[in-house]
Amino acid sequence: MEGEIVNKVANSSLKIFDLEDYYPVNQRMQIDISQWLYEGFVLREKEFRASLKEVDWSMYQDAYVGLNCSTDAILPGWTYMLLTSYLQPFAKRTFIGSVEDIEKSIYQEILFAIDYSEYKDLPVIVKGCSNKTIPEEAYVLATQLIMPYARSVMFGEACSAVPIYKRSSKQ
Repeated sequence: MEGEIVNKVANSSLKIFDLEDYYPVNQRMQIDISQWLYEGFVLREKEFRASLKEVDWSMYQDAYVGLNCSTDAILPGWTYMLLTSYLQPFAKRTFIGSVEDIEKSIYQEILFAIDYSEYKDLPVIVKGCSNKTIPEEAYVLATQLIMPYARSVMFGEACSAVPIYKRSSKQ
C-alpha cells in the first residue's frame, strides 16, 4: 500500500454546500411597465387594461418575471397586482425589481425551504466557485442558516477553504 494516494477530503466528515446545486434553470425575464405609460410617465387605466389584454402572456411560461418601471413614474399600487394577475397562469413566480432582485428572492425562497439538519455537528464548506451567477446575499443567508447546525463553516474549496465560523467548545 506504499505510495497509495488517499483522498482525505472524500474520507472526512466534511460536507460541501454548493449553492449552484439549488440554481433553478427557469428563464429570468423582465417587464418594463413604462412601455404602457403615456409619455413614459402617466398610467391611464383604461388604455393600460386594453394593452394588457393584447399581450401573449404565454411567452412567460415557467419563467421568473421581474416587474419594474424604468422611468420615475409614480404608479398606483394595483399596477403590479394587475400585471401579476395576467402572469399568474404562466410565470413560475413574479417579483418586483431587477433580474438581480429576482435572483436574491429565488435564493431566499429556496434556502429557507432546506432542511439543514444533515449538517449537524459537521464541518461545512460553502462552495465558492460557481458557473452560475449566485448573489452574495445567498452566501450570507446560507451562512446564517447553516451556522446553528454546523460545527464549523468555511468558504471556498476543500483545498483552500477560508474559515468563517467555528462553534465554541462551550456550545
